[in-house]
Amino acid sequence: MARLPVKIAPSILATDFTRLGEHVSEAIVGGADWLHVDIMDGRFVPNISFGPMIPQAIRPLADAANIPLDVHLMIEEPERYLKQFAQAGAARLTVHAEATRHLHRTVQDIKELGIKAGVALNPATSLTAVEEILPDVDLILIMSVNPGFGGQSYIPQSSSKIRRLRRMLTDRGSSAWLEVDGGISAKNAADIAAAGATALVAGSAIFRGEKSVADNITEMKNVVRTVFSV
Repeated sequence: MARLPVKIAPSILATDFTRLGEHVSEAIVGGADWLHVDIMDGRFVPNISFGPMIPQAIRPLADAANIPLDVHLMIEEPERYLKQFAQAGAARLTVHAEATRHLHRTVQDIKELGIKAGVALNPATSLTAVEEILPDVDLILIMSVNPGFGGQSYIPQSSSKIRRLRRMLTDRGSSAWLEVDGGISAKNAADIAAAGATALVAGSAIFRGEKSVADNITEMKNVVRTVFSV
């Protein structure tokens, strides 16, 4: 079977934390391409998740399977904590354009740590916020819900934003990943991929419900594959 050009990144925020290692292992065995780790500080978003100890705890499982940790910093002044999360095992760090005063410097600081750099945009933030930084980033993350809580519904207007960002990346010859996070499920994953996304973050759709983690990942990959079938 041909390799799928869209990555599926289960968000561990939706796991049962009494079974974190088990759920992460199930996601890896089930075909996860990346593991998405949401860091929330209770300031930038109205919730608190965890610090570097969680990515550090799951890093051995990810490293053994050669699965990258995709760490999303939903925190104010993320530049203060880049080194800690890099040391915890992040393969890439994504910061919010809204959360740091000196975005270019923060992106460069991430790269100096030897890892990939991403920039995230909240639903109401214009794409112009990343226009000047595009040549320097490895990933742009479009939030398709207001960040801070899992289980929210996908904001329909996000699809237009994804299409516009895809055109922007193509026009500039950028190979940056276009990641989308929020309200993604097997019901809308194909449409989001068709709009131009190349990485899909899913939490509740992967780790909750009646089906197994592996079955949920397989279902999402199968519906996305229809976009690329001849």
